[in-house]
Amino acid sequence: MNLLKWSKRPTRGVSAKQPEINILRGLVARATTPLLPDDYLHLINPLWSARELRGRVVDVVSETSDTATVTIRTGWGFPDSYKPGQYVGIGIQIDGRWHWRSYSLTSIGASEDKVISITVKANPDGFLSTHLVDGLEPGTIIRLQSPRGDFHLPEPVPERILFVTAGSGITPVIAMLRQLRSHGQTPDVVHIHSAPTRGDVIFLDEMESLAGAVDHYQLSLQFTHEVGRFDAARLDEWVPDWRERECWACGPIAMLDDMEAHYENGGLRDRLHIERFTIARTDHGGEGGTVTFSTSGKSAELDGATTLLEAGEDLGIQMPFGCRMGICQTCVVPLAGGFVRDLRTGEERREGERIQTCISSVSGECTLDL
Repeated sequence: MNLLKWSKRPTRGVSAKQPEINILRGLVARATTPLLPDDYLHLINPLWSARELRGRVVDVVSETSDTATVTIRTGWGFPDSYKPGQYVGIGIQIDGRWHWRSYSLTSIGASEDKVISITVKANPDGFLSTHLVDGLEPGTIIRLQSPRGDFHLPEPVPERILFVTAGSGITPVIAMLRQLRSHGQTPDVVHIHSAPTRGDVIFLDEMESLAGAVDHYQLSLQFTHEVGRFDAARLDEWVPDWRERECWACGPIAMLDDMEAHYENGGLRDRLHIERFTIARTDHGGEGGTVTFSTSGKSAELDGATTLLEAGEDLGIQMPFGCRMGICQTCVVPLAGGFVRDLRTGEERREGERIQTCISSVSGECTLDL
């Protein structure tokens, strides 16, 4: 037993699908102390790491003028399966600094060669999304986080489904549609998708092909330059039986707020499932001020709209994160000192409370032990 503990110690805390692998790693680590096997294995194959999840970019394929699908071969330890509609954390090193964001998976499960895909829309104000679409080269080694998220179809699949998407909000839903087709499941699906023009519709050919091939998938495309923005009040006109359908909606904040209000007013909020890509901010931002990351010895002056998560990442600090929208609780840390304000509610938090860095901004000054 003592020998077993001695052999495991160098890789303690590193998960493995086969526990005996960690025993072998531990024995090798003892022989290579003070280095771990990963310090050598990454020279052979950068994807052979037990310290972190990694991937290699296989391809970047344009979908529209500002959207691309990134195919990634995952490394050791990445889950063999996940639920279509979930998102994955992506970390890319640019100019010596790691940048992290979360993106919906557009693949329906890890394939035999451990390949996944995400589809990214370049945001003019988004440094990483623009790089992923226009500057990412095949062969690039990236960091990954395990898939997570509650925006996915249940089992059993509902008999009648309504999808409401807009812009890049199609990305988690296209994975669900692919899952249904792959599994031979045929629920009655109505899908309303909005985009500025026909040329802006991501996966246009795939959705139209599906609509033409099966009777149980009804696609309604709305081009906002012609008919204006989506209006949930018109659901009775577009989908007369929407009250009897389970609905999954993903898109801009205004559309999702509209959907939430409409379902709330109809007493049907439990039938609506939404996925947000950005924080639903109020006008009650923080006052701004100084944030100090005591463990890293770094600090920054922030305005009242910049989150603590964004500030830490800009300083090159490895920040815990997940959905980046205040839902999953992955970024929760204790507030070591000072005050912060919740960007969604305007509520102020103080020293000793646990806060979500992805939706909190500094209010005067604050300290985090990161």
